[in-house]
Amino acid sequence: MKTNGRLVLDTNAAIAALGDDAALLRELERSSEWLLPSVVLGELFYGAYGSTRVRSNLSRISDFVGLCTVVAVDQDTALFYGRLRTELRFAGRPIPSNDAWIASLCRQHSVPLLSRDRHFDVVEGLQVVNW
Repeated sequence: MKTNGRLVLDTNAAIAALGDDAALLRELERSSEWLLPSVVLGELFYGAYGSTRVRSNLSRISDFVGLCTVVAVDQDTALFYGRLRTELRFAGRPIPSNDAWIASLCRQHSVPLLSRDRHFDVVEGLQVVNW
């Protein structure tokens, strides 16, 4: 899928970018702005601190963050989150909590999500870009 605008990066997309995944980098080149949810940033830091190369990974994350616009969760996001979690619960299709926050940010800002996680497909109104 070709995207000429902004993209929200899921954790797996951010990790692939940090790993210089060629297919992912080609997808990112098609967009004008990369939005990195603060939730994803937290997951990246969690991975770095749990690794054997903490300093190196923190440095790589810092460099990558410089290429992105970090999008924080705010009160409006919380409203989207509450609604989304309720919709998914009533539909019997819950997704992991952090992913619900990420999907809520996408809905709030009307931006597609770059991810390989198939469970995002159950989120109504969320455009998912796979690479």
